[in-house]
Amino acid sequence: AQAVLALSPRRRCCAASPPAASPALLLPAAMADADHASEEGIEVPNIFYVPKKAIEGVAAKLKKKEAMTEADVEALTAVDTLADDEAMVPVDMRGVGEDFEDVEEMVKKLGTQGAAEAFLKAKEYFDANKDGEEADERPKEMTAKEWRAVLAAEDAEGEEE
Repeated sequence: AQAVLALSPRRRCCAASPPAASPALLLPAAMADADHASEEGIEVPNIFYVPKKAIEGVAAKLKKKEAMTEADVEALTAVDTLADDEAMVPVDMRGVGEDFEDVEEMVKKLGTQGAAEAFLKAKEYFDANKDGEEADERPKEMTAKEWRAVLAAEDAEGEEE
């Protein structure tokens, strides 16, 4: 089972949708499947989607050893301002190496540079496919519109609980 969750700057890791004006961020798995799996010591993928252009931009800036800005980090987490057809790519937040309550905590602890590097590590972790998942079973690229629908559905589920 895979956990796909998002975290707003003020919500705990099991929150699924961002407030309208706040960036969304996913940090390590919470939902029922993930809680159950973690009790058994099984590591569950913690999938989040980031804009393809934004993660590529961060990778390019880091390669050139350029400083990251708050806008760079926000570009990785803000989905409400993206065009519906903007490409979103999966990342596995287990690659970050530690848990954070939210984006603000991540930036506070790691700094803007460290937070941007953490998202790149999450992308690299996903790409490495350390779980050896079959290609047809792995999360696929989706559009910003599709990702917003996932977040809205998870938010609705969260409100029902």
